[in-house]
Amino acid sequence: MARVELQSVTKTFRGANGQVVCAVNRLNLAVAERELLALVGPSGCGKTTTLRLIAGLEAPDEGNVSLDGKAANGVPPKDRDVAMVFQRDALFPHLTAAENIAFGLELRHVARPEISQRVSEMAVKLGITACLARKPGELSGGQRQRVALGRALVRRPKILLLDEPFANLDAPLRRELRRELLRLHRGHQLTTILVTHDQAEALALGERVAVMNEGAIEQLATPAELRARPASKFVADFLDPNVI
Repeated sequence: MARVELQSVTKTFRGANGQVVCAVNRLNLAVAERELLALVGPSGCGKTTTLRLIAGLEAPDEGNVSLDGKAANGVPPKDRDVAMVFQRDALFPHLTAAENIAFGLELRHVARPEISQRVSEMAVKLGITACLARKPGELSGGQRQRVALGRALVRRPKILLLDEPFANLDAPLRRELRRELLRLHRGHQLTTILVTHDQAEALALGERVAVMNEGAIEQLATPAELRARPASKFVADFLDPNVI
């Protein structure tokens, strides 16, 4: 079981000018077990903050975050069965690819033989076995992002959060890694939430798509429903005619 629920969640920040900025405003969201949900919207609409609330990297001002039906407010990130991949791969430059993938397992004091086995298995799945001895500076952008995915998945989390993971890659590589993501999502039976500003990416990958605007969800529906019946002018305009 790996359901994710946000109930009337609000998160504010203090802006540079001292004004209060509402990043997420009374947000309600339910993600089913093993679903791949795409969260799409313009920059600054609250997508990344929503992921950080689920991961425990931010605490809600109001409302509740639940994982597997259990309240997660106040539960530290390390105690949530959640892994997160960021837009920038955030690899440790002084560690090899293998050491980067193994890092989370070592923190959890997994036995060294098991670490070696799990890293090797993950490298085979991601097609990066030949890269394991290299450091991030010796890898291509696609290889680095595969290492970042491996570091997240080798822990065997139930929930995978992806924050614009392909944004810095060229179009052919983006398409290749999208296919890889779908294969990994299904093979690992994950509950996956993908944040993107790319409408085509959201509609191609999401079993359902949540369209966000100004800290709230304007519409949550399947790609087919969004194309056929956008719920507001914003949704219709954001999912432009060339996409719909």
